[in-house]
Amino acid sequence: QVQLVESGGGLVQAGDSLRLSCAASGRTFSIYAMGWFRQAPGKEREFVGDINWSGGSPNYVDSVKGRFTISRDNAKNTVYLQMSSLKPEDTALYYCAARVWVSLQLTGYDYWGQGTQVTVSS
Repeated sequence: QVQLVESGGGLVQAGDSLRLSCAASGRTFSIYAMGWFRQAPGKEREFVGDINWSGGSPNYVDSVKGRFTISRDNAKNTVYLQMSSLKPEDTALYYCAARVWVSLQLTGYDYWGQGTQVTVSS
């Protein structure tokens, strides 16, 4: 099992920056990738981006490219979402999630944190 805890959300103004953190614990050696998702009120959960735990460049949804940056610190078992030039439409509950290896098989994003709220005022 992998446990995930997000932090860093808050209320900011449009144009501001914010950094979210997601700390993983448990069977962290089994992590393949970590992703960030968000869900705005009345909308479906949306993929924001993800990063492979062992290397490679992050992937992003088009709407955040150039504004959001995902990074990881393997020593701390933590992944970050640096958000800049925030817009009111970025307001959502942000979740991190993990894909892990189980018995040599790769899961989907089956492990989720509790979410952290980001609110961007205009």
